[in-house]
Amino acid sequence: MPSTPLPIRPDPPHVAPGRAYSAVRVGDRFERQVDITDAHLSDGARLIGDFNPLHVDEDFARASHFGGRILHGVITSALMGAELGMVFAGTALGYLEHNARFLAPVRPGDRLAIAWHVTELIDKPRRGGGIVVAEAEARNQHGELVATAHGRMLVRG
Repeated sequence: MPSTPLPIRPDPPHVAPGRAYSAVRVGDRFERQVDITDAHLSDGARLIGDFNPLHVDEDFARASHFGGRILHGVITSALMGAELGMVFAGTALGYLEHNARFLAPVRPGDRLAIAWHVTELIDKPRRGGGIVVAEAEARNQHGELVATAHGRMLVRG
């Protein structure tokens, strides 16, 4: 199936300067909430080219063991990683590692509470900062743990 390019927003939202490495401490927490909509499933399918009927066909998905459409795992992972990316917007030199584990389905209408906590800081003076190592959880509006993640971000300053 040919892909349709997604529109590019001409004026991205204003982004506050990201945290410098020197301002981060082990134990710091970064949190956000995301309301999952039908657009996450349809736009996600177009973006990554995964049109599995579990994501795009309500009748098919309703007959599955999930009982309805579910969000792509990679989109759940990206929504989790976006929080860490925004914390270090403009100070990140590179997202070095991101691993996710999916524990329960995410559905349209869910509200995900995404929380990262810093577990380790690795100084990299030759890079002008260091690596922030963090772990994340995503929980739905019922408090159910739907995904976990591990990330390593090289941050300046």
